[in-house]
Amino acid sequence: MHPYRSHTCADLSKENVGDKVRLSGWVHRVRDHGGILFIDLRDHYGITQVLCDPDSPAFADVEKVRSEWCIRIDGEVKARADDLVNAKIPTGEIEVFVRDIEVLGASKELPLQVFGDQEYPEETRLRYRYLDLRREKMQANMVLRSDVVSSIRKRMWDRKFKEFQTPIITASSPEGARDFLVPSRLHPGKFYALPQAPQQFKQLLMVSGFDKYFQIAPCFRDEDPRADRSPTDFYQLDLEMSFVEQQDVFDTIQPVLTGIFEEFGGGKSVDQEWPQISYKDAALWYGSDKPDLRNPIKMQVVSEHFAGSGFAIFAKLLEQEGTQIRAIPAPTGGSRKFCDRMNAFAQKEGLPGMGYIFWREKTADSVAQELGIPVKEAQAKLKSGEVEGGMEAAGPLAKNIGPERTEAIRQQLGLSVGDAAFFLGGKPKAFEGVAGRARNVIGSELGLTDENRFAFAWIVDFPIYEKDAETGKIDFEHNPFSMPQGGMDALMGDPLEVLGYQYDLACNGYELVSGAIRNHKPEIMFKAFEIAGYGKDEVEKRFGGMVNAFQYGAPPHGGCAAGIDRIVMLLAEEANIREVILFPMNQRAEDLMMNAPNDPMPDQLMELGLRVIPQD
Repeated sequence: MHPYRSHTCADLSKENVGDKVRLSGWVHRVRDHGGILFIDLRDHYGITQVLCDPDSPAFADVEKVRSEWCIRIDGEVKARADDLVNAKIPTGEIEVFVRDIEVLGASKELPLQVFGDQEYPEETRLRYRYLDLRREKMQANMVLRSDVVSSIRKRMWDRKFKEFQTPIITASSPEGARDFLVPSRLHPGKFYALPQAPQQFKQLLMVSGFDKYFQIAPCFRDEDPRADRSPTDFYQLDLEMSFVEQQDVFDTIQPVLTGIFEEFGGGKSVDQEWPQISYKDAALWYGSDKPDLRNPIKMQVVSEHFAGSGFAIFAKLLEQEGTQIRAIPAPTGGSRKFCDRMNAFAQKEGLPGMGYIFWREKTADSVAQELGIPVKEAQAKLKSGEVEGGMEAAGPLAKNIGPERTEAIRQQLGLSVGDAAFFLGGKPKAFEGVAGRARNVIGSELGLTDENRFAFAWIVDFPIYEKDAETGKIDFEHNPFSMPQGGMDALMGDPLEVLGYQYDLACNGYELVSGAIRNHKPEIMFKAFEIAGYGKDEVEKRFGGMVNAFQYGAPPHGGCAAGIDRIVMLLAEEANIREVILFPMNQRAEDLMMNAPNDPMPDQLMELGLRVIPQD
């Protein structure tokens, strides 16, 4: 017999009754039932119930074991009584009577329990991650991650992509985040960098004549952490293709991701139609370039209804150049209680509040207030038809702008009795983020967001340039390596009107994919950087390898990258990306388990020609 196990803890069934078996695993929990000891023995594959009574020669040793001890047992498989069968586990019809036991690894007192679903501080979970990873949910998340990566590889191979590995140690190449620098021992004073992405290398592969490339690539960025972003490193499905246009990239990645979400999405529906929404429209309708389309709410511009109105705040605001008033429709949100909650939300976001109107059936109270008569008289007038009933707009904002304007707003937004609308104003970039978050909260609280669905949308037509509001300087707003729509001709006009062949894929409010058709023509690249104030010499210095390569017959090419961690986070229904990463950093980019970052040894610094300057 094998020294550790004849079966895993998920293998045994009624067919094994009477067999002599050997199992190894961890003590999940121990129960004492009238002197008979029951142990749930767990390994990576499952759980088997083993038991020991005082007649067993191993009883004295079994009495000593505690939770999370690693043990090996020998025993005999027996059938459980029908009323004791546990249908929740594959081995629930049998149990193993222990005849021998060996402790393979005893455990100290546990800093966190593996059994159960107790919540522990993040610091404890990350410091003892090896224990945290033993928990059922974490095991499932990591197996899911492995299966997703395996399925992605198979799907890419099926589409005739070749998998290549690009360098991990390379030159610094600013791509929107800070590099992790690596000092060179052989070249004192010079530094390598860990790649933020394989961007330049995969483009160079296209110049090298490879037609379809992909890899599951590690990427390194020194970023501030967020719930959906690791502060140090992440993995992405990186791909590039030659002789393609934007739609070709969409047509390639869509079936791959659709298949992944159908395979691992737990039965949730997966949208088959992926709309293409311009960056401009996404900001207007959803307040975000990664909209959650499970929420049907679309914001609209309603400035004309407030211009010159009795609501002085918005009326005066609209006299300033570049300002707008936008409405967030809230179907079924027409109660003062809900409107007050959303007003409080806006205040938490740092705004004075959020204007609102809600529509309701006309009441005797409102008629009495409007006409200055007693409520009973108002009731009589409504009943007799002397005062017309029906719908009315309520709220302070409605009173300020009057019935004609509120009715025009209602009709524009397609609202009716029981609905509401919320309003934000100013320069769009200043309030779009808050408006987008408000839209998400409204959709969730009113039950409008379909939680049982994966909804995708391509965001396209990103502007390449933006103007600094204070200095007036033109700089890149998005990927500087995207091919401008219109090529060189587009760069001869207003830079702020130049759009790139750049695209993101949003799913349920997260950015899953980012990519572009690349600017592969040196003359267009030099011109694009010149507009942003970067001379030819600087471009050649920063991106010399790629610029030089483009002068030797570069093909048109494009691609994208999909975030593996975010994909798995969505599939696992987790709100924090650290739940699907084996050994993540904490919020301060620290590895509490391995004590990183740590102080280098003096001889290491000396060998590299470095010294650490103490920070005040």
